[in-house]
Amino acid sequence: MLKALLKTMRPKQWAKSVFLLAALVFDRKLTDLEAILHTLAGVLLFSLIVSVVYIINDIADVESDRKHPTKRNRPIAAGKLPLPAAWGFAIAILVVAFPLAYLLSPAFAAVTGFYFVGNLFYSKWVKHIALLDIIVLASFYVLRVAAGVSLIDVQRFSPWIYLFTIFLALLMGTGKRRAELAELAGGPNAQRKVLDGYTINFLDQLITLASGSTIITYSLYTFSAPNLPENHAMMLTIPFIMYSILRYQYLLQVKETGGAPEDVVLADRPLQASIVLWGLAVLAVFYIF
Repeated sequence: MLKALLKTMRPKQWAKSVFLLAALVFDRKLTDLEAILHTLAGVLLFSLIVSVVYIINDIADVESDRKHPTKRNRPIAAGKLPLPAAWGFAIAILVVAFPLAYLLSPAFAAVTGFYFVGNLFYSKWVKHIALLDIIVLASFYVLRVAAGVSLIDVQRFSPWIYLFTIFLALLMGTGKRRAELAELAGGPNAQRKVLDGYTINFLDQLITLASGSTIITYSLYTFSAPNLPENHAMMLTIPFIMYSILRYQYLLQVKETGGAPEDVVLADRPLQASIVLWGLAVLAVFYIF
């Protein structure tokens, strides 16, 4: 049963909690042990709340999942994780995680609670509405950044990071929708209602718009944020962002290897290398230059 629970909790999705580290990195707090511990504790609690969202969604969708060719293999739909046990685990995690989140920071608990309720609302209604679905999805990434900000004493965190995050999230959400639509075009699978509002051509235009906006907002951050070196050395990190965005777009539109963003990143070595080099360049600018 524990194996079934872990699978239902979708630990791969915890990778998205890396956005909580934005405040720690971009407010230059990586030498502050207390800030690091607070943020890591927040990442753990936030990831657990994310898992509860997936458990509840699987409970709500159990009947439809049992009729789906692949989703019927999910633990709850397949009967490997009984509904009472699933509810019990979900409630237990919430009862433990939210009080601990409040102890870390009341603001963090509030942001996390808003994320939790917003996800349930999204899964029930918003995910069926074209355009609004990807916009709300993007807002969840911004909430992750906000959650990280609420955990530490932020003094010089640039609002450009919020804009960069939302355009990056729009790119990832649009890319996922494109991959879903392309997959449906090549097979007899039942179509999700929200995909009726999209076409490949329209999504390609959105991807281009989001890609350009992501690069522009990050570029503006590199020479306008208040806590950057006066020699504008952070601008040296722009090429890594440009390559990463263009590589992601290439994978989506040329290689047709879209899908969940975390799957794309974990499967592509050039993209991984670019992200790692970007991270090292940012650290070098903050702590060496």
